[in-house]
Amino acid sequence: MSTLLKLFQDSSSLYGSNATFIEDLYERFLENPESIDPSWQQHFKTLHPNTDFETAHSPIVERFAKLAIKSPNRLAQIQGFTEESVKKQSAVARLINHYRVRGHQIASNNPLGKTAPPPLDMEPSYYGLSEPDMDTLFDTGALYGINKLPLRDILAHLRSIYCGSIGSEYMHIDDTNIRRWFINRLESAKSYGTLDQDKKCWILKLLTAAEGIESHLQNKFVGQKRFSLEGGESLIPVLDELIQRSGEKGVKEIVIGMAHRGRLNVLVNILGKSPASLFEEFAGHFTLVPGMRSGDVKYHMGFSSNIETPGGPVHLALAFNPSHLEIINPVVEGSVKARQDRAGKEGQSTVIPVLIHGDAAFAGQGIVMETLNMSQTRAFSTGGTIHIVINNQIGFTTSNPLDARSTPYCTDVARMIQAPVFHVNGDDPEAVLFVTQLAVDFRMTFNKDVVIDLICYRRLGHNEADEPAATQPLMYKKIRKHKTTRKLYAERLIAEGIVTPDRVKDMAQAYQNLLEAGKIVSRPVLDSRSYSYSTQWNQFINKQWDIPCQTAISLDRLRFCNDRMQRLPAGFELHPRVAKVMENRRKMAAGAMPLDWGFAENLAYATLLMEKHNIRLTGQDVGRGTFVHRHAVLHNQINNKTHTPLKHLDEAQGRAQIFDSLLSEAGVLGFEYGYSTTTPNTLVIWEAQFGDFANGAQVLIDQFISSGETKWGRLCGLVMLLPHGFEGQGPEHSSARLERYLQLCAEHNMQVCTPTTPAQIFHLLRRQVLRPYRKPLIVMSPKSLLRHKLAISTLEDLTSGEFQAIIGEQDALAPKKVTRLVLCGGKVYYDLLEARREADLKHVAIARIEQLYPFPLTLFKAEIAKYPHLKELVWCQEEPKNQGAWYNSSHHFIDNLPASIKVTYAGREPSASPAVGSFHVHIEQQKAVVQSALYGTSSGK
Repeated sequence: MSTLLKLFQDSSSLYGSNATFIEDLYERFLENPESIDPSWQQHFKTLHPNTDFETAHSPIVERFAKLAIKSPNRLAQIQGFTEESVKKQSAVARLINHYRVRGHQIASNNPLGKTAPPPLDMEPSYYGLSEPDMDTLFDTGALYGINKLPLRDILAHLRSIYCGSIGSEYMHIDDTNIRRWFINRLESAKSYGTLDQDKKCWILKLLTAAEGIESHLQNKFVGQKRFSLEGGESLIPVLDELIQRSGEKGVKEIVIGMAHRGRLNVLVNILGKSPASLFEEFAGHFTLVPGMRSGDVKYHMGFSSNIETPGGPVHLALAFNPSHLEIINPVVEGSVKARQDRAGKEGQSTVIPVLIHGDAAFAGQGIVMETLNMSQTRAFSTGGTIHIVINNQIGFTTSNPLDARSTPYCTDVARMIQAPVFHVNGDDPEAVLFVTQLAVDFRMTFNKDVVIDLICYRRLGHNEADEPAATQPLMYKKIRKHKTTRKLYAERLIAEGIVTPDRVKDMAQAYQNLLEAGKIVSRPVLDSRSYSYSTQWNQFINKQWDIPCQTAISLDRLRFCNDRMQRLPAGFELHPRVAKVMENRRKMAAGAMPLDWGFAENLAYATLLMEKHNIRLTGQDVGRGTFVHRHAVLHNQINNKTHTPLKHLDEAQGRAQIFDSLLSEAGVLGFEYGYSTTTPNTLVIWEAQFGDFANGAQVLIDQFISSGETKWGRLCGLVMLLPHGFEGQGPEHSSARLERYLQLCAEHNMQVCTPTTPAQIFHLLRRQVLRPYRKPLIVMSPKSLLRHKLAISTLEDLTSGEFQAIIGEQDALAPKKVTRLVLCGGKVYYDLLEARREADLKHVAIARIEQLYPFPLTLFKAEIAKYPHLKELVWCQEEPKNQGAWYNSSHHFIDNLPASIKVTYAGREPSASPAVGSFHVHIEQQKAVVQSALYGTSSGK
C-alpha cells in the first residue's frame, strides 16, 4: 500500500485514473508496454520493479479503488483524485487524441485564408471541460516535452501543432511504432521553428529564384507557354531541402517525375539547367541528341545533373514526360527499381523516387492508384516514394473542386496504403521545410510512401494564355490582391531583423543579373562524368536491326541448363501435371521428344542467365503462364512454398526476377518500361494475360514505347508478349490489336514479330539481348501453338541457326509449279498447311512473315524470286480486313512485286469487333478464310 500511496503523492498523472480507465490501461500494459504513453509505463513499472508483468490487473485496480475510498480527502488535497477529476483527465486524454486525428480539418494551412469551421467534437465543452478547467494541471502524455500542463496551454500547443500551417494525417496508420514516431516528432518542443538566420536567408534566396525565373520568362518571352509555378514557389525550397537532407542520409540518386507546372523552374533552379540553353529553346532552337528526330516541347523534356550535398554528390534525374499528367509515375518507379537493383543490397537506401503531382490529377487519374498499390509488393517496391502535390485547390482553373473528386482531400487515395499526409501552407516556407525534413526522415526510416500536400494557388491560369477569372472570379479577386510567397517571407524576415529591405532588393537583382548572363543559378553542378551509367547506351546508338548475331548454343550448354532446372529442393513435391511437364522436358533435352514452346522459352532465359545477363519477367500469370506452358515458378504441393529453377543454375549466373503482378496493365507496363530504359543489358519482359488486355495500357504504348526515342532520344529494349490468335474465345480474347502497333511503326522505332515455332521464340528472345540493338519488341505470341502438334522444333534448331524474319515453304514443292504464294503470319499458317496437305495442292506455296516490322525487304524479295511462274500473292490473316496487318503492310508487297503478280487479300470481312462470340460461327469463318487463301473463293472451289 505504501508504494501506491507514494505513487499517488509523487505524480499528478493520476488525474487520468479511475477504476475503468486504469483497468484498460493496465490490460494494454500487460499485453504490450509500448502501446501506452511512457508516463503510464513508468507508473506500472514502479509497481513491478522486477519487470515481471504477469501480475493480474484486478488487484491493481482494487488497490487504487480502496485507496480512494479510504482517504478521499487526503487524496483530494494532494492530488485532486476524485471521481470528477478522473473524468476530466479522461476527457483531456480524448481531446488530445482527437486533435491528433482530426486537427488537420481546421488547420490554418490555406494561403488564401479559407478554413473550415471547427467541428463540435473539437471544442472542450464537448468533453465536459469548461473555463474553470483551463488553469487546472492535466497529464499531457509528454505533449511538447512536458508531462503536465494547464489545460489552456495544452490546447494552445495542440492548436499550434495540429491546426497551424501544417495539417497532419497519420493516425489512420495501423502500425503503432509509426504513429508513435510521428507523435514524438510533431509534439516535440524542438520540432518546428528552430531555423537559424543563415537557413532563413537561404530560403528567401530560393523563393527569390523561384519567382525570378518566372518574371524573367514572362518579360522576355511574352505570351509563350511555360506553365508557371507562380503561387507555388515553395516547391523550390521543398526540393532543395529534400535533396540536401537525402544526401546527408546517404542517398546517391534521386529520380523525379512531374508534369508541366513548374517544370522549367525546377530545371533551372534545382537541376542546374543553363538559363541560356532554356532561352534558346524558347527562341525555337533545339539541339537534337542521337535518335531524337521530332523532339518535344521544352516543358516535357528531362534532364540530369550531379549536385553536392553534405553526404557527397547526388545524381538527379528528371524524367521525360508527355502531356498525360500522372502517367510518368510508374515509369519513374521502374527506373528507380532498376537503379536500386544495380546498387545492390543498399539500393533502397541510396536511390529514391520523388513524384510531383497536381491536385486534380492525383485525385482523378487511375494510374496514381495503380502506382500506390504497387508500392509495397515484392515485384515493384522501391522502398517508399516521396510524393509532393502542388495543390492549386482547383486543378484546372475551369474546374470546381466539387466536380473534381468525391473525397475531402485530393490526397485521400494515398490513405489506401496508409501513407502519412501533411497538408502544409505554401506561404509558410519554414513549415514547408519542416514537413520536407519529416517526409525524408520517415521515408528513410520506414521505407514507405509519404505525401506532402503543398497547398498553394495558381497566380496565372492553367497556362499563360488562360484567363482564370472567367471561370473563377471570386478566387482570382483574392489572388490578385494576395502578396507573393517571396514578398510575405521577406517582410517576415525584415520584421525579425534578419534582413533589410535593401538586401531583399539586391538579392532579386543579383538573380536577374545571373539570368541575363545565362549563367547557372542553381547550386553548383558537379562534373557529370562521375556518373558512369549514362555511357552504357552509347554502343546501341545508330545500329540496324539486321546486325548479324550468334544466338545458337552448344548442346552441352543446353543440357546443362535443363539439368539444373530439373533439380528441386529436398522434399519438394510437384503437382502431377507439372511433374509430367518436367519429365517431358528431360526427354526433350535427351532428343527423345520434339521441343515445345515452354521448353524453348525457358532455355532462352536459362542460357542468357548463364551468360551473366539479367532477366525480369512480370505479368499477371507469368510464373505458371496463362496457358499453363511456362512453369518457371514451381509450387510445392505440401507447403505451398515456391521454387524458381532459373535462380539456381549457377553461382555466377545473372539475376532472374519472375513475378506474378497485381491486376494492372498500365501501372505494370509503365514500371517495366522505366526499368528497361535504365538497364540496357537486362531482358525486361511484360506479358499480357491476353493480348487484348494491353488496351488498358495504351497511353504507355503511344506516348513512351513507340515514340520515346524520336521525342527524347530514349532507347529501350522492352519486350511485350501479347497472346494473339483466333481460337473461338470471343472478341476480347482473340486479338492483341496487331494493327495498332503496326500503325505506330516508323523510323525503325520498334519491332513487331509473330513467331510460330519454339526455336523462333528461343532465338528471338536471345537476339533481343545479344544484338547491340535496343528497340522495343512486340511479340504476337501464340496460345494454341504452345501445344500444337506441328508447332515443334528440334535440338538442332537451337544449337544452330538464328531467328528467321521470313520462313519460306517447308514442304518439297517444285518451285516452277508454284503459281500462288500465300503469305501469312502467326497461327493461321498451320490451318493453311493442314488444309493444303489434305488437298495435295502442288501449285500453292505458303510462307510466313515472322517479323512484320522492320519489314525484311531483302528476304521478301528473295522468297519471291524462288518462284519464276508466280502469278498471285495472297495475304492471308485471321483478323478482319480493317484489323491485323493488311492495311499497314500491303504496301510492302505491292511496291516490291512485278506488275505481273497480282496481290489479293484473304481473311475476314471488315468488322467493328475483333471476333465473333459463337464458337460455331468462328469455325465456319476460319474455314472460309483458309479456303479463300488456297482457292481464291470461300467455298474452296
